[in-house]
Amino acid sequence: MCSKILKWRGWTVIGEQPNLKKYVIIAAPHTSNWDFFIFLTLKWSLKLQVNFIGKHTIFVGPVGWFLRKIGGRPVNRNSSKNLVDAIVEIFETSDEFIFALAPEGTRSYKDHWKSGFYYIAVKAKVPIQLAFLDAEKKHIGFGPLIQPCGDLDEDAKKLEEFYKDIKGFKPELFSKIKFTR
Repeated sequence: MCSKILKWRGWTVIGEQPNLKKYVIIAAPHTSNWDFFIFLTLKWSLKLQVNFIGKHTIFVGPVGWFLRKIGGRPVNRNSSKNLVDAIVEIFETSDEFIFALAPEGTRSYKDHWKSGFYYIAVKAKVPIQLAFLDAEKKHIGFGPLIQPCGDLDEDAKKLEEFYKDIKGFKPELFSKIKFTR
């Protein structure tokens, strides 16, 4: 049903998801509220058991129940707990765990991406699946699978190369692919 919805709305699914039990998915660009719903439709159409995190303040009432049901886990961004290590621990203690996030961390323009996804993949020793939503072409799907080498600057070049021509719903809000230390 969800694949029919994507097709009916004019979207084409590109690429294939990896046949792996553990990996990190980064979904970019994230420039609109529509991104979440379109990626969710892709998740359901492919029957992906994907987990994601979200601001703890939205995990209340019926919305919170729904978000948990579809793989969401609430996170307090102001907490001193190390989120990277907490997610790595989930990878280490799970037989299967697919963790998805938007590396921009926001729909607003930023001059950098958040690097947590990278350190999660390095510490958990799992690959990074590049996922995308190109609103201009109405393409959504998967790009290359990257095994991080441990050199963030080197791997950032691969990310830049893949995402350079992909346009979100609001292209001017697509954050630069660079990382702060």
